[in-house]
Amino acid sequence: MVMTDTELYEQKQKEKKLKSSIAGDLIRDQLIEHSKVFKTAWLNLGQGLYPVYKDKLFTAWGFEKFEHYTEGELGVNKETATKLLKTYFFLEQDEPDYLKKDFSVDRDPAQVPGYDALNVLRLARASKELNKDDYAQLKEAVFEKGREASEVRKDLTGIMKERKKVDPDEEREKRNTAALKKLINALHTFQKDMEALKLAPPSLVEEVNSLMKKLAEEVQ
Repeated sequence: MVMTDTELYEQKQKEKKLKSSIAGDLIRDQLIEHSKVFKTAWLNLGQGLYPVYKDKLFTAWGFEKFEHYTEGELGVNKETATKLLKTYFFLEQDEPDYLKKDFSVDRDPAQVPGYDALNVLRLARASKELNKDDYAQLKEAVFEKGREASEVRKDLTGIMKERKKVDPDEEREKRNTAALKKLINALHTFQKDMEALKLAPPSLVEEVNSLMKKLAEEVQ
């Protein structure tokens, strides 16, 4: 059966849409993989830096210190290099499943933790103020919910505040110290005005100086 011009046009449009849809799906799949690779790419650097730091391989390359090597040859500052090392070592010791090659295969990109979020989890693991349940809660937020580092850090701060015991006497002492510091600052400003504008006799200025010294001793 011979197709009409209209039918031929409609068929070509369907084929065009199908090809476009297939191409779109392919790009989408590629972006998912690229996202996973982006989030885990730091692992290779962290893993490679570990023996360089531990065995001081950088000395054989003409560098006196580890940070001189990372900054001079890799363009990675000391703070970042240290975080990479510590975070990688943390995963190796406490969360080895993350280092397995198939870890991210069946996961959505949002469930593949980034370097910053893992670093916050490392800090949480080292905190003595958190218990196992607290850590498990943060771990779930990082590994299962894909929370960003800023959100995990906020959760960590909140948990630590809840766990920290409040000593009424200590809190009262802090408030008193803060009040004394404010008073000393006010007296210091008052003293400068009195001297500059000659608003009071020298004897009164001296008394203010003496009072500030006594208050400063109380604060120390």
